[in-house]
Amino acid sequence: MAYDGIITYAAAKELKERIVPGKVEKVYQPGPEDLLVHIHTQRGNVRLFISCNSSAARVCLTEGSYTNPEQPPTFCMLLRKHLQGGRITDVRQKDAERIIEIDIEAQNELGFSVCRRLIVEIMSKHSNIVLIDIESGKIIDAIKRISIDVNRYRQLLPGMIYKYPPAQDKLPFSEVDAETPLPHDDRALMSRIAGISPSISREMLAGCYTSNDASVISVVPARRLLEIIASIDDGSAKPRVYVDEEGTPREFHITSLTEFEELDKIFFNTVSECIDYYFTNRVASNMVRQKSMPLLKSVQASLSKALLKKKKLSEDLLSAENSEKYRLYGELLTANLHLIKPGDRRVRVINYYDGSGIEIPLDEKLSASANAQKYFKKYSKARTAIHEKQAQLEDNDRDIEYLESVIQNIEAADSVPLLESIRDELEQTGYVRRRQKASQRKKKNRRPEPLKYSLSDGTEVLVGRNNIDNDWLTMKFASKTDVWMHTKDIPGSHVIVRLEDGRNVNDLPAGLIYEAASIAAFHSKAAGSDNVPVDYVPVRYVKKPNGAKPGMVIFTHNQTVYVTPKLPDTKKEK
Repeated sequence: MAYDGIITYAAAKELKERIVPGKVEKVYQPGPEDLLVHIHTQRGNVRLFISCNSSAARVCLTEGSYTNPEQPPTFCMLLRKHLQGGRITDVRQKDAERIIEIDIEAQNELGFSVCRRLIVEIMSKHSNIVLIDIESGKIIDAIKRISIDVNRYRQLLPGMIYKYPPAQDKLPFSEVDAETPLPHDDRALMSRIAGISPSISREMLAGCYTSNDASVISVVPARRLLEIIASIDDGSAKPRVYVDEEGTPREFHITSLTEFEELDKIFFNTVSECIDYYFTNRVASNMVRQKSMPLLKSVQASLSKALLKKKKLSEDLLSAENSEKYRLYGELLTANLHLIKPGDRRVRVINYYDGSGIEIPLDEKLSASANAQKYFKKYSKARTAIHEKQAQLEDNDRDIEYLESVIQNIEAADSVPLLESIRDELEQTGYVRRRQKASQRKKKNRRPEPLKYSLSDGTEVLVGRNNIDNDWLTMKFASKTDVWMHTKDIPGSHVIVRLEDGRNVNDLPAGLIYEAASIAAFHSKAAGSDNVPVDYVPVRYVKKPNGAKPGMVIFTHNQTVYVTPKLPDTKKEK
């Protein structure tokens, strides 16, 4: 990750230009390690995002949306008390370190002017946000308090004098000049210069190798570093994010990185936009993955139980279907009572249906007639069980179908709100335990946002993103003449092909049907297969049985086409 001293230098320089002078309007704490500060400036209102998350620590302006807790955390309330209404007087980097200091002049409870300093330490797992009083140097509070049990050298507790992290014996990158001799090795460079990342150290040496000997001295790396710093100072730097084939951010910086040049690049006008894009997309994908795993495991566990139940029910049903012999035993015993003696454990009789001999086990404690009645009861119980087991097996099959569709929705989810809606769905259906105080949580009715595509002739196609959305899309939103599509016997999303008034499925050319069916196949469990069967039918023939789980429907008058999963060339919209 490239949030090094150079990026910190560029970010601090940009923030000083954007938010000084500025007034702190409001402070929020959307996450345990995150702050969102609303600032009024001469150029308009901006939002400053600060995070000390170990994997995504950063300071940048943002336009993203964040959800704030109903009750502001203690640290947020403290910042509101000390900073709200204050004027930002300075923003700077501490030496060449990944530390940004924001000075704010505010008023205390008595109306006297006081100076506070918000210090953001961007140091991986040791990242922190600390508020201090400038005059006394004492800590007012830290978002992560560090006691002596954790760190003997440096405690971050209210009332203590703030101490900076221990300085390293390195040359700050800002003090390097063109004649500074530097080692011709990336690790040695990082040990020599403070504030550079592995990516920058390798970039400084790219194309400059003259020897594999780390002791060889060269001034070329120094010149490359000076070019990078100069681009920040004169405003010619071009912040960029390197993304892989899947669009996942791999690295970012304000200069080109030779080792990543084969990847696609996204350029930005400001450092904040670059940082915000990198971490928002990277953190979002990681967060979705982290939040989806426990949900996925829970649903997979329920699916495993349902599959085990199906196996047992099938065995019981097979056993019940083989119960005809009990009726035969009862009839033969009734016809041959005279052959059975008290205490017999078995009796051999003639099967009058085919003339063969047959041996029947007996309970020696029961009389001959009681043994016959016992077999008749077993036969009657087995015949009743057939109907019960068949009904249970059908219900269980519907559960399996539903759980498989939920797993497909979880795996396809690309945002935390979407996962939350899936969890709400599972809570409603009883597969996931309701969270504590769920009844007291403020539930926001999330408006379904199906994916939208356009076919080659401009016809709109909508795709549900979870089972609740599928129900809304099919049963409430779609017109009766629209076309409904779904992969045949394969978990997938409901797909609606929107038709203008007066048009019906017979008016759709075969090519458009195949296009839309390819979209349905793509949004299914069979996305990686070929020749995927897709059913399509007018919406009027799609019904939802009473008591059916979300997304489960029945339909008639359907036709089936076989397609290869594919999205249209037009860009997807959300």
